[in-house]
Amino acid sequence: MTETAQTVRVAEEDRLRADLYNFLGLLLSNPPDRMLLDQTAGLQGDESELGQGITTLSKLARLTKPATVQSEFNRLFIGLGRGELLPYASYYLTGFLNEKPLAALRQDMTARGLSRADNVFEPEDNIASLMEMMGAMIVGRFGTPATLGQQRDFFNRHIAPWAGHFFADLEGAKNSVFYVPVGTVGRCFMAIESEAFRMSAG
Repeated sequence: MTETAQTVRVAEEDRLRADLYNFLGLLLSNPPDRMLLDQTAGLQGDESELGQGITTLSKLARLTKPATVQSEFNRLFIGLGRGELLPYASYYLTGFLNEKPLAALRQDMTARGLSRADNVFEPEDNIASLMEMMGAMIVGRFGTPATLGQQRDFFNRHIAPWAGHFFADLEGAKNSVFYVPVGTVGRCFMAIESEAFRMSAG
């Protein structure tokens, strides 16, 4: 995906939403390195369930070594043959990989001028890519920022039907330690976004 050199005014609240989408995308695309763990350790949450998830994640980031979290990531998402979780919309919605949800996503990506990066071989409907796409759409990383209606349509089509379920599974996965609060943060954030989009449609 290529970025356009374009500065657009985006509301601070939307920039923060995009940052959280991008942060989840980073944590779910690859095991965090030392730098990302250090950045995560500096986060502070509030008293909300989302905030408490961020606080727990921050504490774990201070205590976790990159090699440990890499091993956990591999057990969760890669494994021998397959990991404990298959983080793909097609799998969650149909029980199989590379099904209709992926085809629908590719149509929407083409319509928005998005394409899979040449060095990425995962199907586009994986959770990390979808988080990254939402973050990019909100701030207009690949063009004009998406309107609230466009964000809502994309979210409702490709994320809402399964992402909350995936994040809850991540919280409860037997191999999750560092990724338990990642699941909490993701689950709470998806619920907040769903409710905000529902209210904006009224």
